[in-house]
Amino acid sequence: MNLIDQIKENAKKLNKTLVLPEGEEERTLKAADVAIKEGYANIVLLGNADNIKAKAAEWGLTNIGKAKIIDPKNNPKKEFYAEMLCEIRKKKGMQMEEALRLVEDPLYLGTLLIKNKEVDGEVAGAQNATGDVLRPAFQIVKTLPGVSVVSGAFIMIFKDKQWGDDGIMVFADCAAHPNPNENELAEIAVVTAQTAKKIAGLDPRVAMLSFSTKGSAKHEMVDKVVNATRIAHEMAPELKLDGELQADAAIVPKVGASKAPGSPIAGHANVLVFPTLEVGNIAYKLVQRIANADAIGPIMQGMAAPINDLSRGCSVEDVVSLIAITACQAAE
Repeated sequence: MNLIDQIKENAKKLNKTLVLPEGEEERTLKAADVAIKEGYANIVLLGNADNIKAKAAEWGLTNIGKAKIIDPKNNPKKEFYAEMLCEIRKKKGMQMEEALRLVEDPLYLGTLLIKNKEVDGEVAGAQNATGDVLRPAFQIVKTLPGVSVVSGAFIMIFKDKQWGDDGIMVFADCAAHPNPNENELAEIAVVTAQTAKKIAGLDPRVAMLSFSTKGSAKHEMVDKVVNATRIAHEMAPELKLDGELQADAAIVPKVGASKAPGSPIAGHANVLVFPTLEVGNIAYKLVQRIANADAIGPIMQGMAAPINDLSRGCSVEDVVSLIAITACQAAE
């Protein structure tokens, strides 16, 4: 059984409820039908009920009737959620008139359902930009205690099984934060290790990457990674983590032994933490294309509840997979 199939099997055991704010979007609706049929999650769809039912009939989606449908524009609890939003955003001067308008936005309503513990997580982004998906998440759900930054991890699955653990590695941040400072980079390392363990089933061995290995170069960008490594150890003393390491020293045993003798991680890393988003995004795309690796994600990390952002070019299967991943994230 491959990793994504294992994730789907795990999701079946959890009985989590997820909201799909883009409930009238074709790929989302088709993925919801699959998720309900296979038992990956209970589904709440946001959108006009008549439109959703008509589209389900047109596309032969026989399981959509088991989903809960909420129409944000004709919601009998509209004032309840508006009052809730006003309370959450009162320090920002939120007024009832604005709140009533915002709760008609499915992305805002979806996060309010999470905040009110009516659902366990959210999958969106098939027709909305990342910023639009994450903005209400930051405002309403916010980040985990002790975490100030949201990041995006990719599970990389290689045909060549020598990399990581049986060809499975986790890369971050590849999707969210352009230039984390040393504290934020440490947080990214810790939450990525949690993703590697919870979602990919790895015993995480985290390499903090740089263009330097153990002082081979001097630069403020190297200092950031050195300091982030120290802070990450303070945050999670039990975590297997080392840095700063160059990429080859992190993943090639012979190079690791030469460049960083005595390191518990060098040459054997299965989690790579990149110093900036620029590096991480370029790296995962190069590996995906040149090594023909599968890239599962981005899996958004650091939120107080799982809220995942799809690519607008996603397939139905991408949405189904992210539903299963989100259900697994919601397990703890």
